[in-house]
Amino acid sequence: RQLSSRLLPRAFTNLSPATFGGLHLRHPIPHPADFTYRFRTTSTFPAMSTATEPKRFKEDGEIVIGTHDGVFHCDEVLACFMLQQLPKYERATVRRTRDLKVLDQCDIVVDVGAVFDPATNRYDHHQASFQETLNSLRPEVKVKREIRLSSAGLIYTYFGEEVIRKVLERNSIANPEEELVRGVYRKLYDTLIAELDGIDNGVPMFEGEPKYTINTHLSARVSHFNPAWNESSDDAEDVAKRFEKAKAYVGAEFIDKVLYYATRWWPARAIVEKAVRNRLEVHASGEILELENFCPWKEHLYELEGEHGIGGLPKYVIYCNRPNDWRVICVPLEPASFVCRKFLARKWRGERDDKLEEISGIEGANFCHQTGFIGGNRTREGALRMAVVSLEEKEE
Repeated sequence: RQLSSRLLPRAFTNLSPATFGGLHLRHPIPHPADFTYRFRTTSTFPAMSTATEPKRFKEDGEIVIGTHDGVFHCDEVLACFMLQQLPKYERATVRRTRDLKVLDQCDIVVDVGAVFDPATNRYDHHQASFQETLNSLRPEVKVKREIRLSSAGLIYTYFGEEVIRKVLERNSIANPEEELVRGVYRKLYDTLIAELDGIDNGVPMFEGEPKYTINTHLSARVSHFNPAWNESSDDAEDVAKRFEKAKAYVGAEFIDKVLYYATRWWPARAIVEKAVRNRLEVHASGEILELENFCPWKEHLYELEGEHGIGGLPKYVIYCNRPNDWRVICVPLEPASFVCRKFLARKWRGERDDKLEEISGIEGANFCHQTGFIGGNRTREGALRMAVVSLEEKEE
């Protein structure tokens, strides 16, 4: 189970799918206690001693990444992992300390030191003066979320595209196109980095009290690698090993997401763009799109709407699920929203088969979800007709 450091990223992509807790994981991730993968580099701690720290602590030519000691968190763990994917830092040592004299000699410092200065490779976010977001530092990227960056977000802001490129190249995607890299960069920020930044900075997801809490997010899982309250944390070597395991664990998820978005999510953009371009051939309103085959379409649609100047126009998407089985899906206000721009006809909702055919007067109609966000028909013509009738129905 211990993998060659140079083969590790590709090895993660060869793990077989598994079902865990009802969720389909592309690359199953073991329990923290069982995680034994090794990466290129090691973490070290300054010796526990009252002696004065030597003025020079690293060998000539050694590259050192500095971060804080004590309890580690997901943001600096991922920050270190991302840096170690780059040629300059791939063999770097991670030195965990709060001694400023030691940190001053590090080649790059993350999550400690109270300094944010890219010119000197200092990336801390804890100081009161720091209020940067991805949009404030890189306005050309234009992400939706205005969340204060953690050390993970800072390293991602400045090095993320290069990290993504290297991960893809190590996994047989040579010379990835810049448009692909930028697309994955924006998507990964929205689906991973923003979450880690928000959690580390204590940014609530929403106002008010939640009806339930999520305790299995990546930041929570990383916290379990630390010694428990009733375990000793005095063994610097043991804590360093725990940090390394956490880094490998986080790295597995990071690589999994990069590869998924590059090889599964991004190729869907061309299918959605074709549907947008051909929308008037499907229906004169331009409000019904037809996918030549099903794919992850929602995020691509919102972005392409802006590019084509039709923001908010499409209301329904139809596609063939399998032979003699067509779907009509309502376009939601946002990708994860349960509220749609226009639902299917109210009188159909919750009905199926013969009764639905009778109520709708549409041959082949075989189901409509009780909320009206999706329906089905045996034929393309029937699915299109369901969309057209719903489009023409007045809002109640």
